[in-house]
Amino acid sequence: MLTSRLSRRAVLAGTAAAAALTTVPSFPGRAEAASVGPAYRWRQVAIGGTGFVTGVLFHPSVRGLAYARTDIGGAYRWDDRSARWIPLNDDLGWDDWNLLGVEAMAVDPAHPDRVYLALGTYAQSWAGNGAVLRSENRGATWARTDLSVKLGGNEDGRGAGERLLVDPRDSDTLWLGTRHDGLLKSTDRGATWAAVTGFPGTPTSGGQGVTLLVAAGRVLYAGWGDSDGTAANLYRTADGTTWETVPGQPSGTNAKVPIRAAYDCHTRELYVTYADAPGPNGQSDGSVHRLATTSGTWTDVTPVRPGGTTSDGSADTFGYGGVAVDARRPGTVVVSTNNRWAAVDTLYRTTNGGRTWTSLKDSAVLDVSETPFLTFGADKPKFGWWIQALAVDPYDSKHIVYGTGATLYGTRDLRHWAPQIRGLEETSVRQLISPPSGEAHLLSGLGDIGVMYHERLTSSPSRGMASNPVFGSATGLAQAAAKPSYVVRTGFGDHGNGAFSNDGGRTWAPFAAQPAIAKDAPGPIAVNRDGSVLLWTFVHWDGTKYPARRSTDNGATWSEVATCPKGATPLADPADPARFYAYDTDTGTLFASTDGGLTFTGRASGLPSGDSQFQLTAAPGRSGDLWLSTKANGLYRSTDGGATFTRLTSCRASHTLAFGKAAPGADRPAIYMVGATETITAVYRSDDDAKSWVRVNDDRHQWGWIGATIAADPRLYGRVYIATNGRGIQYGDPVR
Repeated sequence: MLTSRLSRRAVLAGTAAAAALTTVPSFPGRAEAASVGPAYRWRQVAIGGTGFVTGVLFHPSVRGLAYARTDIGGAYRWDDRSARWIPLNDDLGWDDWNLLGVEAMAVDPAHPDRVYLALGTYAQSWAGNGAVLRSENRGATWARTDLSVKLGGNEDGRGAGERLLVDPRDSDTLWLGTRHDGLLKSTDRGATWAAVTGFPGTPTSGGQGVTLLVAAGRVLYAGWGDSDGTAANLYRTADGTTWETVPGQPSGTNAKVPIRAAYDCHTRELYVTYADAPGPNGQSDGSVHRLATTSGTWTDVTPVRPGGTTSDGSADTFGYGGVAVDARRPGTVVVSTNNRWAAVDTLYRTTNGGRTWTSLKDSAVLDVSETPFLTFGADKPKFGWWIQALAVDPYDSKHIVYGTGATLYGTRDLRHWAPQIRGLEETSVRQLISPPSGEAHLLSGLGDIGVMYHERLTSSPSRGMASNPVFGSATGLAQAAAKPSYVVRTGFGDHGNGAFSNDGGRTWAPFAAQPAIAKDAPGPIAVNRDGSVLLWTFVHWDGTKYPARRSTDNGATWSEVATCPKGATPLADPADPARFYAYDTDTGTLFASTDGGLTFTGRASGLPSGDSQFQLTAAPGRSGDLWLSTKANGLYRSTDGGATFTRLTSCRASHTLAFGKAAPGADRPAIYMVGATETITAVYRSDDDAKSWVRVNDDRHQWGWIGATIAADPRLYGRVYIATNGRGIQYGDPVR
């Protein structure tokens, strides 16, 4: 799962950079003020998680206070009164999109209101540097320090232990483990940072660096992920100055990468999980070891050794991931398996320090009625996969929370489990449609979890993911303008890559046939005004483009359209069923068809080309009224079906555009845009045909990169839906 979020391994060596760094006193997303627009109320469409929760952290001294981190959607604070997660990083703006991946988080046991975040999604050369945020009010406001090193909240190893730690001997001292730049230290509560000299680990360009930091009393331990298993991979310091290799630690075939660690202060024992790869993918072996910190004795307490076979003969390979101790019961520990696809991952729990273990999966009763998509089209949900985030409530021994690739599960009795995910939305959104009629005001095409029919915006779709067939990531979603009950969708699926609906997206049936290329490159799709013609284009994940295909029998047969530019996103004219359009981004040429997509001819040329982002949109109800959004060159409009275009001067950049219900008394639809009128990239609305714009989002609601798509409601003036890359679907309404 989460194919849209997996990243390449780092290819450039980090430098052991020291760095005291620029401090920004407050952090409102770094957005420049735009002209004051109407007041908007922003909410999120409820789906429920849908992404990889990489860490959960209960505060050790405050009942009901917890934090969660995600790989691309920021961090959250648990609000015990409302039983909801509160997003903490929605103020990150367009230019700071790389900071929505949370590498690590830390709390101060002695100061309950303090919380720290280490942010940075990618450690690649093309990504920006990381940053540390610090808060004195549980994340309500932040101060920020920009780092001179990169972090990798969405890289391999993102589910490993917390790489950020408040020193238990001095609350002003923080430690930050990096992937390619060694260990950093701050002595002023995260305001400035410098490289630690004398730390034994030697960073490599493709390694993991520090995988965990944990305190065992006054001694600090650091996991190191760049060892091959034959050398040291766990270090410690007793004085905060001198680091040494932990004696007697597992090596060779017993241990590879230390994934997570937890300390039982009652028994003075440290539990460490290991795997042969950082995860969440690629692990096939692992173990759990216990260190008696007073005597230095190591004990192998692995619940089940990977490498057996399942009942169907499949290899039972996996690593170990999460580990959490029960603060109220000495010797009570919970660990998780990870990447155990054949037998399905589980949690093992011990009450005697690891001498015996019980699989909590074996007696688990899962209730996913609140988020039905978690069945993924099967009869029942899995207990989990990608389980690396794991926590035991320090005030309730039976309250355990663990993360998967799509949600957080919680229990209060060790038997009944349900998603504990309200308020946390991490979907990467690809397509949005707001139908002009029908029960649902919204249909969505999503990364990893296909297409959803949102009959209500305040609860997860009751039908879950669209089935028949079930898709992973959606690549296309289109509705017939004059027949909104007819909808088509495309995406990556094991049992077909295209489907249609005759009831507005409530139920689906697969196309009777599909082009062979659809299996590997199911690109976007368009349907003409009356639903009689489908036009499907194909783009492989590696960027290879293929000829379009056309169907006039609801997907039973397909014919190649050689004159349509390869890989272009097709667009149907909303008023003329014979017209289709396609924009050739390679040459900057608009192509049009007037024979129902049989043939295309070039019209306007000399338009922007080579831009990494274009979107062609048609104004509703009018034939040939086309709008071309370009990231680098702003907005262009054609009123003659693409024969000519005029560049509009009212905006500097346009990423995505949508049309909604007209303002009271207006004769043109309202237009919504993610773009920039001057310097700030934001969400704008125009009620006068793009002559002028007002900003409708604010500095507290920015959500990083939001350039994929937006939709506007044709039935509710002012309503706009925003597709985010990691914060699900946000929607705004004017405050009336």
